[in-house]
Order: sequence, then C-alpha cells, then structure tokens
Amino acid sequence: MERSPLVLAALSTVAVPDLDAVDVRRASHPGPGIDAAVVIDATGGRWVTRAPRDATAGAALEAEVALLTGLGTYADSGALPFAVPRLAGAVGLPEGGRAVVHRQLPGRPIRLEELGPGPGLAAALGRAVAAIHELPVSVVENAGMPVYEADTYRRRRLTELDEAARTGHVPAFLLRRWERALEDVSLWHFQPTVVHGDLSSEHVLVTDAEPVGILGWSETKVADPADDLAWLLVAAPQPAVDPIIEAYHLRRTELRDPHLATRALLAGELAVARWLMHGVNTDDDAVVADARSMLGELVEHLTRYEQAAAAAARPADAETDDVWEDDPLGHLDVDPLARPDDYGFDDDESPLYREALEDRGLDDGEPGDAVPDGEPFGDGPLDEAEADRQG
Repeated sequence: MERSPLVLAALSTVAVPDLDAVDVRRASHPGPGIDAAVVIDATGGRWVTRAPRDATAGAALEAEVALLTGLGTYADSGALPFAVPRLAGAVGLPEGGRAVVHRQLPGRPIRLEELGPGPGLAAALGRAVAAIHELPVSVVENAGMPVYEADTYRRRRLTELDEAARTGHVPAFLLRRWERALEDVSLWHFQPTVVHGDLSSEHVLVTDAEPVGILGWSETKVADPADDLAWLLVAAPQPAVDPIIEAYHLRRTELRDPHLATRALLAGELAVARWLMHGVNTDDDAVVADARSMLGELVEHLTRYEQAAAAAARPADAETDDVWEDDPLGHLDVDPLARPDDYGFDDDESPLYREALEDRGLDDGEPGDAVPDGEPFGDGPLDEAEADRQG
C-alpha cells in the first residue's frame, strides 16, 4: 500500500529526531517499489525520505544504502568529483524493512540541451562518468549488488532479447540486427567496471560549471561501461559529444576500448526492448503501445540510414549486394550520414530519449558526421567497425 507524503514526513522526524518538519511534497522518480517524499524543515533544509513497499524493494534499498556508505568514502577522498546521498537516519517499519532519510543534495537536474563544445560542463560530465568506472569493483561486491563478467553480460543481453522476441512485438529487422551484434563476441571483449546503471537527467545534479551530485544508485552493478555512456551518445547535442568522450578517456586508466561507442549505441536501442518488457511484465497497455511505436520508428530510421549508406558505398556499376553482411550494427559502422544523436528518445516519456528525434531533424546530417576508426567522436566516415541512452 502506497504511503502518503504526510506519513513519510512523520517517519522522517522519528528517523532524524532534530528534524522539525514544516512541509512535505511527493518526490519524483522514487524508484520501483519505493515511496518517497521531500520533507522541508523549519530552517528551509530539505530531506529525502524513502520507504519500501515490500520485502524485495526493502532488500534493494538496503543494498543501495550499503553502496552509498562505501561511495561516501570515495567522495570524501576526491576520487568521486561529486556528492552522493548520505544516510542521516533510519526507522524500522511495522511490516519489516526500514525507512531511510538523507539530506537533499544541492544542484539542479542537468539539461543536456545546454551542453556545448569545449572544456566546460560537457567535459566535466565525461570525467564524472569515468570516475564511476574507475571505482574498485569491491565497492559493489561489498554491497551485495550484481557483478558480471563480460561474456556473462553479453549472454544476459541475449536472454533479454529472447524474452522480447517471444512477445511478438519486436520487428524481425531489429531481432536480426540485435542478435547479429550480440553474437559477435569481438564486440564484447571489455573490462567490466562499476556502472551506475541509471544515469539520466533527473539523476545528475549540476551547477553551471560541473556535476555536483549523482542520485539513483539502485541499479548499480559491475558490468559494461558502455551502458552509462548510452544516455549521453543518444541524447546529448552533437557538439558536446567530443568533449564528453575525450574527457572520459583521459580520466580512465584502462586502454581504450575500440568498441565502446558501438556497444553504447546498441544499449540505447535495446533500451526500447526493455521498455517493452516493462510494459508486458506490468500489464501496462499504454507502455506496450508506446514501446511498439518506438520500435516502429527505430526500424524506419535505421532502414533509411542503411539505404543511404548502401547507396553511398556501392560503385555505380555494382550489383546489389548486402553491404551489411559483415557489419554487426549496420549503419553504426559504415554509414557516412549517421550521427550518434539521431537515435534518441526523451526520458520524460520513457527510458529512451525521444528528444533527439523531436529536437533535431533526421535529415540534417552531413557526410563526415560519423565516427572515424580509432577516434570515438571525430569527423569523417567510418573505415571499420567502431562507433557511446544512457542514463
């Protein structure tokens, strides 16, 4: 049963005895199975109170609290260049589990359309994501959150694809495309890292110059770092992509992953399938209809790009060949017209970022806007397979 904000405010005053609550409002994006409210105290301070609705959500919340305790150490040392929520108090619930309270972090949710070229907020965002990926995997292991090896994670994605295929709602074009990419093991030779798992506009808090806080750590795992970059490649303005990715690579100590961007863009596409499965699993017909519409749009746009790329790549006197036969992600690798920001959907509507489709026309790409081999986001057509929504 969902708790009202007033109930959560009362719980906050028990969890933090000195908290003198004078106002309360429901929090946005509380997470699955979680009730959340923002409580305002007599001094104007703001506190976030969260309480699980069932045992499963309670266990996930406890794991997140343990993770945040570990992350706080790295924030204090400067290894993380941003703040994370800190547990200020907790109170047991009659049905089991705990309600937890932390101070609301300063800053405002990032607006990706404000990102631009150069060494400003975009580069700082790239460094912040890289700092997450540089954390020791033990911080996730100690919290009891998931840890995946690279091939295990690839096979997990294949299983998700099989589940989506069984719904009958995924077009055959996308099933073939995604299966081809997931079965190309050469794309999946990556070093697993700590991954936030849910980066999005509402979870990244910024000032005008830099990220100052990151929320929403319930999906953290050790997995593919490309997942955290999908959001940015899909939704960030094209001029911001270079500084984001360049700053990211400069901050990382690992050797460059030649297929990082390819997997990130694939993760952005597969997020539509996960949105479909969310609708199916929750019997939400509106979500299913939205996901089916998004899948149709994806087919339409990918087909257009593949046709344009095929025409550009084929000699005038050549026979009609399947230029995609050896291409794991079709246009992502050879299309001279493809742009990373052309495959997005707005996270206000769904986990994908529709804003890239709505805010920018899909016909405005110019030859030379794709990703060159060996340089994750430069100018010029791709020579071979190399191409990061997501949060």
